Amino acid sequence: MYQSSKYNDRLNVAGKKIKELRLKNNLSLSNLSIKLALMGIDISKPSLHKLENGNRVIKDYELYGLSEVFNVPVSELLSDFASEIKKNNAS
Repeated sequence: MYQSSKYNDRLNVAGKKIKELRLKNNLSLSNLSIKLALMGIDISKPSLHKLENGNRVIKDYELYGLSEVFNVPVSELLSDFASEIKKNNAS
């Protein structure tokens, strides 16, 4: 079985930002799952929980769907990672 590699012990780099935006927008995991389902993106509540905690890989179309739900560019969901990479490359 293929095992995904991890970055800083996480399977994705956007989960923390997704959780932050979900809470900022007063959305429960269930409500977020419903909003995504209305777009044709099926992510269950348990899968969203795993995603936010870095225990699940995020698919490109899921990342885009989340950016639409939160009305932010995809780059915003990756901003913490991008800042970290820039910081590490500057030293």
